[in-house]
Amino acid sequence: MSVIALLNQKGGVGKTTLSINIATGLAMAGRKVMLVDADPQGSALDWSAQRTNDLLFPVVGVPKPTLHREIPNLKKGFETIIIDGAPRTNELARSAIIASDLVLIPVQPSPFDVWAAQEIIDIINEATITKPDLKARFVINRRFPNTTLGAEVLDALKGFEVPVLKSMVCNRTDFAKAAKDGLTALETDPDGLAAQEIKALVKEILSLL
Repeated sequence: MSVIALLNQKGGVGKTTLSINIATGLAMAGRKVMLVDADPQGSALDWSAQRTNDLLFPVVGVPKPTLHREIPNLKKGFETIIIDGAPRTNELARSAIIASDLVLIPVQPSPFDVWAAQEIIDIINEATITKPDLKARFVINRRFPNTTLGAEVLDALKGFEVPVLKSMVCNRTDFAKAAKDGLTALETDPDGLAAQEIKALVKEILSLL
């Protein structure tokens, strides 16, 4: 059983969009998945409430700094738990990290996102003292297609000790269009570019578990 947290102390990096799409990709790959909304704003719960189709996985809200103690009770019967983390809340972030096997740090191609990354990395480094097998990876999200910004942010992230996943996700309207109906790009256009990017990302994530 694996726990994956999507965390960044900076808001607006697309954690929820990635969380719901990654969870969908894993569910479509045949894994039993649960999505834990650990953000007090409850965006993942709001997304699930818009859905008219049956959910591919349960979504539960646990926006508590005791999340690491709640996870063992939640994970029974599931192969993967995805945690959609909260920004700007160190206690919640620490709890999510302690609960996790893999931490994904979404970063937009922006110097502001790169500068803000150090804060979450510091918390991860603290956690590795008691969890030496904890893995962390950057995920470049909301990259603008046909621009050099993706390459530029890759160069900027080389200054950190955390590796960057090869799979990048672009800033595509398909994600927002699908989300408004409680769906994902994998469901609304399975062969589209957005879905292809998520499939590649999920495949790379599975190789780390």
